[in-house]
Amino acid sequence: MNYKNKDKTVKIVLSIGDESGIGPEITLKALNSDEIQKNVDFILVGSKKNLQKTYKQLRSIGVENLANPNNFNIHDLEISSYGNSKSSYGNSSFYYLTKAIEIVKNHPNSALVTGPICKKSWSLAGHNFSGQTEVLAKSCGVKKVGMLFTAKSPITGWRFNTLLATTHIPLCEVPKKLNKELIHVKLDLLKDFCNKYTKKPTFKVAGLNPHAGEEGILGCEEIDWLNDALISWNTKNKDVKLLGPISPDSCWNSSLNSWKSKNSEIHDGILAMYHDQGLIPMKIIALNYSVNTTVGLPFVRTSPDHGTGFDIAGKGIAQSQSMLEAIKTAIEMTKNSRLLNAH
Repeated sequence: MNYKNKDKTVKIVLSIGDESGIGPEITLKALNSDEIQKNVDFILVGSKKNLQKTYKQLRSIGVENLANPNNFNIHDLEISSYGNSKSSYGNSSFYYLTKAIEIVKNHPNSALVTGPICKKSWSLAGHNFSGQTEVLAKSCGVKKVGMLFTAKSPITGWRFNTLLATTHIPLCEVPKKLNKELIHVKLDLLKDFCNKYTKKPTFKVAGLNPHAGEEGILGCEEIDWLNDALISWNTKNKDVKLLGPISPDSCWNSSLNSWKSKNSEIHDGILAMYHDQGLIPMKIIALNYSVNTTVGLPFVRTSPDHGTGFDIAGKGIAQSQSMLEAIKTAIEMTKNSRLLNAH
């Protein structure tokens, strides 16, 4: 497939991520899929030489489901190496991301798809961010952002959405970070996202503590402030059906039913209190269809919901479904945003 034609309706800027991992492989595999619409213009941000090397190496071991990088517009960045290889790859992936952000900001009707990076490698290279989400927020000058995971069921077509109230922080810091104002900001972000698909969404909010605190026996956050925070937000957002706080061990039960059966009662979004609380059920239910998206930015950003896969890099066995879903979701969300802005 050749995407060099400039007369396209949507532009996807794709930063390759850490090139010592599976980023180049899953990118070339995903871009070879017939599921990607033809009216899309791609710009790949990374090392052209590395992409060509990856293509030739994977072909040499019998991997055939690959897009030829020579058929794509590549914003070629050759970053000077320094220190050990881990820090060099971290440095390169950081500048791939910042250049990709710059390109997206300068091109209307474009979206950003990011390959996986290694936070440790960034740190070794002197880039002290806890993840790509934080770089995006700083680059765009926005403070109210959220890490939302979305997946479209291949069985029912239902879109499964989980937003995290807190993200990359130690578990012991979660109760200190949570408060009424933060919950209101996250619910606003969740509503903005879900309104792209439905006018009157239904949300669930997971409790922080086991059994949502069991009326203060297993934790006091729910009765001290979370209940009131949900009531006050819902009073101002009556078009949303808000359920919670719900015991975390049962909050996602209906998500599994909705993923598998068209006859299930659906919900439109879940707010999780912390990273693993939301990500464990998301990954178990949606498997490789889960996509990470940053809400609150002036443009669409998506990413595959997995890491760099250093242990399998170069072996040709990396699954590309999540990267493919990230690309498809970015296209869908960009088109939805354009249609909304036209009215």
